Amino acid sequence: MPHTRVLVVEDEAAIRDMLIFNLGRAGYEVLPAGSASEARAAIADRYPDVVLMDWMLPDVSGLELTRQLKRDPETRDIPVIMLTARVEEDSRVAGLEGGADDYITKPFSSRELLARIKAVLRRGPRVEEEVLTAGGLKLDAASHRVSVEGAEIVLGPTEYRLLFFFMRHRDRVYSRAQLLDRIWGGTVYVEERTVDVHIRRLRKALTQCGYDRLIQTVRGAGYRFSLREV
Repeated sequence: MPHTRVLVVEDEAAIRDMLIFNLGRAGYEVLPAGSASEARAAIADRYPDVVLMDWMLPDVSGLELTRQLKRDPETRDIPVIMLTARVEEDSRVAGLEGGADDYITKPFSSRELLARIKAVLRRGPRVEEEVLTAGGLKLDAASHRVSVEGAEIVLGPTEYRLLFFFMRHRDRVYSRAQLLDRIWGGTVYVEERTVDVHIRRLRKALTQCGYDRLIQTVRGAGYRFSLREV
């Protein structure tokens, strides 16, 4: 799957370099990290499509980092494949129960790894039946409809994706660059001012029901979605 972004969290440089080479040759964009703190910084900067997580890391274990990612609404839908030399059944069970979407033991072939990546990506995020609400505003992901007290709000596809993202991550400030990465994807070149255009369109659509105030401008930082008054 070309242009898919893979975060490789592996503290052993030789293994990390091998993964970077094989994934790059297969057409993936690779984000390298040698620790949990580097992984979190990478996720904040460029949201990955999948994470390859080494169990043993120098600061926080890969298992604990996976648990943290799966507890956080911002990162819970990122598929995580655990990479480890632990072959015991108890370790595999612990990894999967800790939130990992798949588990692969070292040593492994590049063919198997690529097949595992494609498999978890095919599953997609588990949000198809999600219903999001904010006050009287309702977004039904299954029907792809937005409404206020039963009255439908018509949105363009980009405005819908923006609202969906904002409603799932309320009260958090996102820069224009971060919104471009989350909504348009890192492989599409779009100017940052395009974000402002679509924010204005989204606000205009929500003006009729008085909910345009939920899309708040944070001077010098970006935008946030919040029920709290500015």
